[in-house]
Amino acid sequence: MNSRSSGGRLETFFNGKGFYIVLFLCAAVIGASAWMMAAGERAMEESEISVMGRDGDEWIETVVLPPAEESVSVEVTVPAEEVPAVPEEPAEPVWNEEEPAPAVYVWPLDGELVRGYSTETLGYDTTMRDWRIHPGIDIDAALGSPVSAAHEGVVSRVWQDDLYGTVVCVDHGDGVATLYANLEERPAVQVGDWVEPGCVIGAVGTSALCEIGQHPHLHFAVTVDGMNDDPLAYLPA
Repeated sequence: MNSRSSGGRLETFFNGKGFYIVLFLCAAVIGASAWMMAAGERAMEESEISVMGRDGDEWIETVVLPPAEESVSVEVTVPAEEVPAVPEEPAEPVWNEEEPAPAVYVWPLDGELVRGYSTETLGYDTTMRDWRIHPGIDIDAALGSPVSAAHEGVVSRVWQDDLYGTVVCVDHGDGVATLYANLEERPAVQVGDWVEPGCVIGAVGTSALCEIGQHPHLHFAVTVDGMNDDPLAYLPA
């Protein structure tokens, strides 16, 4: 085939339908480009775009591929989970396990101990002229000497006993009580009075008929839950 023949066919092609085919293809390419530019950064579907055109008796398929998606790396900082603070256990209470201080007693008066406490061994009684027990102690003192409470408490009873004369009883709590006998007829306190150690409750008298043969003195006794106990176990040495 010579160049003249090829040139004639090309001229015939452009003068015929070929012109429109080329025009159609250009328009398709321009349209695809415009569509891609309008989309901007929007992701395109991965499917291919086919543009069909006709060349004489044959259809020509032009394939337009969408631009490859750019991989964008985004760093995401995930804050570490906060660990909840463990509450401190409350400190256990510290109990004072020390033994309570012993009760403080004082002597009810100043004087000589002339007769001791005895509930198991019999002693000779100069007044009754026999042998008997002695449920308290006798403290020698001048007639009228003031008698004080040996410990704090409340006056629970005041009475005239057939044997021990005028008696004052002071309740100290916990079942402990002190008794002051052979007092003058009228004591200085009455039932319900609160007394402190050293508080005057009466005076030494001669009202105890069972001990009237002795020198004036105070008969002092201690009871625990109604039972006699040794007063010297409470009084300071």
